[in-house]
Amino acid sequence: MKLRYTILYVDDVPATLEFYERAFNLRRKMLHESGDYGELATGTTSLSFSSRTLMADLGKTPSIPDPGKPTFEIAFETEDVKGALEQALKIGAKLVQDVRDEPWGQTTAYVVDPNGFLIEICSPVRAQA
Repeated sequence: MKLRYTILYVDDVPATLEFYERAFNLRRKMLHESGDYGELATGTTSLSFSSRTLMADLGKTPSIPDPGKPTFEIAFETEDVKGALEQALKIGAKLVQDVRDEPWGQTTAYVVDPNGFLIEICSPVRAQA
């Protein structure tokens, strides 16, 4: 068994794909012709988006994320946390936590995307001496 994709429910799949492409330099893997489903290439696991409308049509009732009470986060790893944070903010992400060096040997920053999802921008964890 392998983790194939994570699907987030959004109002506007094409706009969400464009945000992630521009904010985090991710590559679009596909967008269904209906505009209700799309994927980003993020390694062996895809970050995917489905419209809330499609989910409602399928009998599901997805909730809207609450940035003040997140239930999960998406983490993007980079060697340049400061530069990645600046790019995300320029494209429209909202700052939650500025760049910070953590005691476990990692640099982190947090933003919220236009849909309300919490995103961590982080460096690889460095081994402690």
